[in-house]
Amino acid sequence: MSHVEFIAPTKPEQAAAALLAGGAHARPLSGGTDLLVQLRSGRLPPGLIVDLKRIPEAIGIRQEGGGFVIGAATPGAALSEHRALGLAWPGVVEAANLIGSTQVQGRASMAGNLCNASPAADSVPALVAARATCVIVGPGGRRTAPVGSIAIGPGRTSLAPGEFVLEIHLPPRPARSGDAYLRLIPRTEMDIAVVGAGVNLTLDGDGVVTEAHVALGAVAPTVLLVADAGAALIGTKADEAALAALDAAARAACNPISDKRGTIEYRTKIAGVLARRAATIAYGRAEKRA
Repeated sequence: MSHVEFIAPTKPEQAAAALLAGGAHARPLSGGTDLLVQLRSGRLPPGLIVDLKRIPEAIGIRQEGGGFVIGAATPGAALSEHRALGLAWPGVVEAANLIGSTQVQGRASMAGNLCNASPAADSVPALVAARATCVIVGPGGRRTAPVGSIAIGPGRTSLAPGEFVLEIHLPPRPARSGDAYLRLIPRTEMDIAVVGAGVNLTLDGDGVVTEAHVALGAVAPTVLLVADAGAALIGTKADEAALAALDAAARAACNPISDKRGTIEYRTKIAGVLARRAATIAYGRAEKRA
């Protein structure tokens, strides 16, 4: 690997300016578990690495406005240790905890997982179902965008030159709400998802679903928020008929590829199965959360 320049600014504006000046080969480093592999393999040409971990806002988890703010460089291990976050958003934490091995968890971040823009990224369906947003910093200042708008294709994001994700925001959690994330993998916990499914829902006092969001990973060029699948649950108690409608809507939304991990037909079928199972888990969690 040729020469790589490395800097670690302490302010978001410094990082944005450096990324802009570094041009096409400049990259922010949140966790680095994808970035370093890409550099070593030659998939990414050497250039400038801008480490975000010395920026105070990019590290840690805090409760704000009834929701949670997760710094872009916060490792997955920190999420699993945060009790309040795990109680409010267990599905999001489950998804983040599936990024790599225990050792990788000490470095890997959800923001890095998001901006790597893999259709099979584990944390993204759970974040999309949660209606999470990002704070993005760039040469023009700060802006907020839905998590689901960041990836626009495999390995491609909507971020402009000099922009990077500084924080991920999870919204306030209503009572009687729950979420869940499930994935199917071919071999071990170190493998890439064949399909991932995140579900987030809210119930009224009678156990009827009043809001539901279903997101699928690894079945299209980007993570899909399947509106029809969520709509299938609303007004129901997630009974068998509702789950069957959700299953059908999830399958109908799929546009996967065939590869060594699974065929188009297999991925499409599994998407419905996992969405159904994740919805059942999320519903059970919502019932228990006063």
